[in-house]
Amino acid sequence: MENTNATPRRASFTLDGVRYTYLDLAGAYGEAYFRLPVVLRLLLENALRNMADTERDAAAAALFGWLEQGTSEAEIAFQPGRVLMHDTTSTPALVDIAAMRDALAEAGVDPGLLNPVLPVDVSVDHSLAVEAYARADAAALNLDLELRRNAERYRFLRWASKALSNVRIHPPGTGIMHTINLEQLAAVVCRKDGADGVSLHPDMMIGTDSHTPMINGIGVLGWGVGGLEAQTVMFGMPTLLRIPDVIGVRLTGALAPGVTATDLALTVTQRLRAIGVSGEFVEFFGPGAATLSAGTRCVVANMAPEYGATTGYFPIDGETLAYLRQTGRPEAHIALVGAYAERAGIALDPDAAPRYTRVVDIALDRVQMHVAGPKRPQDLHPYTGTKAILQGLGFAPRARADGLPRHAIAIAAITSCTNTSDPRLLTAAGLLARKARQAGLRVPAWVKTSLGPGSPAAAAYLARAGLLEDLAAVGFDIVGYGCTTCIGNSGPLPAAVRDAMAAGAVHPVAVLSGNRNFTGRIHPDLDLGFLMSPPLVIAFALAGDAERDLGREPVQISPDGRAIHLRDLWPDEAEIDAALAAGQRPGDYRGAFRIASANPAWQALQSPDTARFPWDPASTALRRPPFASTEEAGQLGRYTAYPLLVLGDDVTTDHLSPASAIPPDSPIADFLVERGDKRDDLNVFASRRGNWQVMMRAAFYSKSLVNLLCPEAPVGHTRHAPSGGIEPIWAAAARYAQAGQPVVLVAGERYGTGSSRDWAAKGQRLLGIRAVLAVSFERIHRSNLIGMGILPLRLPEGVTPASLRIRSGDRIDIDADPAALTPRGAVPVRILRAGGGTETLLAAAAVETRLEIRLLRMGGVIPAILSDTIESAQSHP
Repeated sequence: MENTNATPRRASFTLDGVRYTYLDLAGAYGEAYFRLPVVLRLLLENALRNMADTERDAAAAALFGWLEQGTSEAEIAFQPGRVLMHDTTSTPALVDIAAMRDALAEAGVDPGLLNPVLPVDVSVDHSLAVEAYARADAAALNLDLELRRNAERYRFLRWASKALSNVRIHPPGTGIMHTINLEQLAAVVCRKDGADGVSLHPDMMIGTDSHTPMINGIGVLGWGVGGLEAQTVMFGMPTLLRIPDVIGVRLTGALAPGVTATDLALTVTQRLRAIGVSGEFVEFFGPGAATLSAGTRCVVANMAPEYGATTGYFPIDGETLAYLRQTGRPEAHIALVGAYAERAGIALDPDAAPRYTRVVDIALDRVQMHVAGPKRPQDLHPYTGTKAILQGLGFAPRARADGLPRHAIAIAAITSCTNTSDPRLLTAAGLLARKARQAGLRVPAWVKTSLGPGSPAAAAYLARAGLLEDLAAVGFDIVGYGCTTCIGNSGPLPAAVRDAMAAGAVHPVAVLSGNRNFTGRIHPDLDLGFLMSPPLVIAFALAGDAERDLGREPVQISPDGRAIHLRDLWPDEAEIDAALAAGQRPGDYRGAFRIASANPAWQALQSPDTARFPWDPASTALRRPPFASTEEAGQLGRYTAYPLLVLGDDVTTDHLSPASAIPPDSPIADFLVERGDKRDDLNVFASRRGNWQVMMRAAFYSKSLVNLLCPEAPVGHTRHAPSGGIEPIWAAAARYAQAGQPVVLVAGERYGTGSSRDWAAKGQRLLGIRAVLAVSFERIHRSNLIGMGILPLRLPEGVTPASLRIRSGDRIDIDADPAALTPRGAVPVRILRAGGGTETLLAAAAVETRLEIRLLRMGGVIPAILSDTIESAQSHP
């Protein structure tokens, strides 16, 4: 047995005349080290490098103790080296910081003391809407509109980059945050100059977006967190996590010709959701892993939240180095990455089989072309299956629409970093468009098309390969470089579709290359969507009809009367290889990014030069939030509460806090119009995340959300139990608060699935919700609830909202003693029936660490940061 109590020493090697040092964990721990999954080797290195001497032995013992059962209840501290955010998660976080600076100043503390201690990169990528499309100037028009609509918020971001240390903003047009991370920010191996030479360590980070694991595809350990957890990290607190269970996905064989990275990602999503993955780390290994390009790995890693995982990690190997070379990294650094990974024992060994909590086998040669949907990313089907699925829905048109099929494709979007960051997928789409163009095919007029790459470099390599013109010829002009349709910024539906929907003549469908297709996610009026590869998006767009079997039926009839099938259009591997070789140049990536970063319109935005942000009391975009206050306190204790809402399974963060367009006929629109905004130009909910008054009213505003307390109620309403009246949720919550009556929420499985948005939890805190009782929680939302001081409680096995049969007037008694609360500890709950009678349950605190207990006792992340800052200022005046 190896000595796992050894103290690792620093080893060294020389490369190109430079001496490098690193923690020699392989030398210290021997075989036991290589039995650990690579992700745990990385956590071990992070802990030993960052923890105090007195804590290192305990951390190492806990991690090696994991090997016995493949699981552990022990906690470990993780200190990432950097934080990545996008504009609609950074805005509320930076608004919180601005408000905390005000609170500190009012408490007599220098507000300038509050600064991030880690580098924070902000990508402005979540606010680009597809207004103009299928025209050569669409990207420029959409960018101009984005800057006009969001000028006030963007000026605030520019203030933050000047007022706060370590905050860097990447302006609109530079690309999607995860693509920027891959192409520009990730070092893979970091270096630090010191007296003993240059020390090396792995690049590790967190991001305030659930798809941050995309960076796992090139060997960087990173995952998504909520904005609230990111605030604790950026101000110097380590994030404590229970040593994770690690699912090993053994890959064998190789993908067949014609099968894409998207098909593999959708297959992995289905397989892992089927076994109930929920928050575990996932690591890919085996001989098949070595056959995948870095681009393919990144597509699979990106969808980690869709398959329920925290990570989707691929270790470093030659494909990683090839990707760094492809994107223009210096050769000296590429050599350094390879040398360090081998010596540190974190490189991919295709023949190795470390210890995992459990192993899932996937034969790559058995993966086929797929789509997923029409409402969840884990619902996998052959690409030929959309016809049978839609026919099974039984939609019967009430009227006839001129020329439109009953399941007309309303939106066809090549969107999302998930697939547009892989040049092979975009090139395949361009080649399919070329063949369609040569056959004289065009997309039907009722289909809204868009191409939104994750990087402006895509335009360069597509143009050089001659594919931009082909894409434009079939309607897929570039609409900009941002998240667009994937996050619901799809813009208005075509008029023909809107009119046909109003007449009851069509039940339209979206097809997209994104990662999520929840009801209302892509567009508030669409409840059907299929995920698929970029070339398949174009094929379905050309068909114009989702109710078509593209394995047997033609995509379209050409102008000369030929039936053009998918097999006639699909490019082969040699064609893709040739187009890639013709199109790609390493210099494109840095060059295109540099040009986009220098956008004169962005540079022209004026912003204040003050330590405190000057709030405008008339603003409908930015308001000082009430929870950023030294007066906030914890919500634990013994209390009897009314249920504000009772919900079912799969309540997503889009239900909890929508991001898409603000409906002009909604109460939220009325609120904004009363304050001077134009009803026909309200932008999206995500653009209002700096205004707590808007976001509180937007909480739970979703057409597809069913409140079991009053299923018949209008959107965004609930029943106020004492009066029996049906009211807007925020109004009912205000009445409960005025009467001093606590409220809670009850939900089913996978509560909070979806995006990392912290407003999904902030909205609940502003509504006065003290606890959420659910069958299960998605990882990031659970963390965000705790970050806002809301106690997440898991219902006992077999207990669901349906079995509880909560009715209006029932009350819920919770005994959450702050002194007795422990991670995963029991919490007594009683259901007090309105008609008499009591039922007793024993719920479990969905709390994982001692740090989370502390945050709940203090009332959340923001009170904790304020308290620590004030204490530090008083200790070191």
